[in-house]
Amino acid sequence: MVTASEADQKLVQRAQRGDLRAFDLLVLKYQGRISALVSRYISDPGEVEDVTQEAFIKAYRALERFRGDSAFYTWLYRIAANAAKNYLVAKGRRPRSDASIEDAEAFDEFGLSSDSGSPEAIAMGDELVSVVDAAMQALPEELRAALTLRELEGLSYDEIAEVLGCPVGTVRSRIFRAREAIDERVREQIGGGSGFR
Repeated sequence: MVTASEADQKLVQRAQRGDLRAFDLLVLKYQGRISALVSRYISDPGEVEDVTQEAFIKAYRALERFRGDSAFYTWLYRIAANAAKNYLVAKGRRPRSDASIEDAEAFDEFGLSSDSGSPEAIAMGDELVSVVDAAMQALPEELRAALTLRELEGLSYDEIAEVLGCPVGTVRSRIFRAREAIDERVREQIGGGSGFR
């Protein structure tokens, strides 16, 4: 059975030989995820679309230099994140919060479900989302980036290390520190709680 990474590599090799259809398939596969990444930095939907397109153009132009040392998505992710940051720098703006913690999987980490029904549970969930989102925004950029890549993008520690350009041990440390900071904020604001584990 061919893994997703192996399938990507075959498409990349075809695209490197001039097969535009192969690159189109990669764009179709990752357009939604790259657009979601860009929207963590930029709020205007039109700008998100432009920067997403720019990221794919940059990836296509750099495709001949892609050697498969990392997963294609990891490489593409780095290009898109840099494109979004460069766009904001050119516009003289700061990126918005890296992530909305309302992502269902991250929300479920706290043992609360947004559809749990009771008004108390909904109010508690809304408060928790606000506290965690504020805690995420308060994190230093390197901690927020590592935690976002792990919790919301689902990247492995090795992939995160590659995207951030640092050792795996540093990634583990940053994620640990980010989770500790969020746990502390949740305990202070809400009390008790299971935390962001």
